[in-house]
Amino acid sequence: MPKGEAATTGAAKTEELVLLDYELWSEGGNEPELIDTTREAVADKAGHKAAAGVTFAPRAHILGGDYFPASIEAAIAAAKVGQEVTHTFPPADAFGERDPKLIELFSMHEVERLPEMRRDDAELNIGTILTIKGRRGRVSSLTAARVRVDFNPPFTGRTIRATFKVVEPITEPAEKARGVIDILYGWGSEFHIEVHNHVVKAKLPDRARFDISWLAAKPRVVERLRRTLQPKSIEFIEEYETPAVPKAEVPETKSAAAKKDADAESAPTEKPAATHDHSEGSGHAHPKSSE
Repeated sequence: MPKGEAATTGAAKTEELVLLDYELWSEGGNEPELIDTTREAVADKAGHKAAAGVTFAPRAHILGGDYFPASIEAAIAAAKVGQEVTHTFPPADAFGERDPKLIELFSMHEVERLPEMRRDDAELNIGTILTIKGRRGRVSSLTAARVRVDFNPPFTGRTIRATFKVVEPITEPAEKARGVIDILYGWGSEFHIEVHNHVVKAKLPDRARFDISWLAAKPRVVERLRRTLQPKSIEFIEEYETPAVPKAEVPETKSAAAKKDADAESAPTEKPAATHDHSEGSGHAHPKSSE
C-alpha cells in the first residue's frame, strides 16, 4: 500500500518527462539487495556504485516508458507529484518468474577453459558472472566437478520493493532535451544544449564524439526528441579545435626559404684585406751577398 505524506499536486501524465527520486530493492534472498537508486546516502550504505555517466540525484524519467517493468512504471505514473510512496511487487509484476529451463549444469573443466577464468585474478564463487556461448549467467551452486549456472535475467523470481517520488515535471525545452540524452545515453550534463524557434542544437562533449555508444544511442535520441519537443530540426554539433603550435616549431614555408636564399645571393661580398708579413722566411727574395 502507498505510504508517505499527503499529495501536493495531481499525477503527471504518461509520456511526460519528470524528475524521479527512487530506490529499488530486490527481496527474497538472505537480505534485501539494492538494484538502483538516486539517493547517495542509500547507495553508500549498500555499497552501490553509480553507473558510468550517472550521478546520485533525482533523474529524468519518461512516465510510462520502459525503464522499469510495466507494473512499476504504471505505479510511478499514477503517483501524485511531490508524494513519496512505496509499493511491493510480486515476481510476476516485476522482473518475471524464474524459468527452470534456463538453469544449466556444466563440468568444472568446461568452466575453467572460459576466457574470464584464465585471468590471474579469476575467482569462481556463487554469484560469479560467466559468459558461455554468448549467454551471461550467474553461478548458483558448484562442487569440485560441477558448476550450475542460472541464465535467467537478474532479479527474476524476486519480490521487488520500490520507493519513489515524482519530484516535478521537466518543462523547459533545453532541459527536456538534456533529460532525453541522460536517459538514453548518459552524460547529459556535459552537452551544451540550446532550443530556439523549434530548433534543437546540442554540442557534443569530447567523450561523445568518438564513442560507439553515442553512435548507437543517437537514432533513439532523435526519435524521442521528436516525440517530446516536436522540433523543426535537430542539430548535433561536433567541434574539433586545432592545437596551437609554438612559434619556434612552425616549419618554414617554401616561399620564405626561397626569399632567404635570394637575399643571401644578392648581398655584396667583401674582399679580404691584404696582409704583410715582415717576419723572416716570409717568402720575399733576398739578394745574394757577393763573396
